Amino acid sequence: MPELTQLGATTTNASVAGNPPATKRIEVTPKAVGKIREAFVREGVTGGLRLGVLGGGCSGLSYQFKFATAPRTNDHVFDFDDVRVFVDPKSMVFLDGMTLDWKDSLIQSGFVFDNPHAQKSCGCGTSFSA
Repeated sequence: MPELTQLGATTTNASVAGNPPATKRIEVTPKAVGKIREAFVREGVTGGLRLGVLGGGCSGLSYQFKFATAPRTNDHVFDFDDVRVFVDPKSMVFLDGMTLDWKDSLIQSGFVFDNPHAQKSCGCGTSFSA
């Protein structure tokens, strides 16, 4: 597993019906933070990166990346140095505990999702079933 050092982040949901708040967690490795930061500069983005899950893809669910100027009201917000990541509550169900990394190889380079909720994923790694 890649070294995550200080880049893990947690967010806390508000209490629901008197229950204590639930802590949610995602990790973004230093390499992935650097690539996100590069994309922000290249595209002139201020705000953050929205991570989500959509129905579709060859395994049933697919990962979504979008630039966002600000979080939505119920979003989970994760801070990794100067990079902010926004995750909506429905996607958080599938992304809680996930690690986002960046891999460079001779064949391809790109983001890699290490998702504990993925029971199987497609060959390209961009869709999964839970």
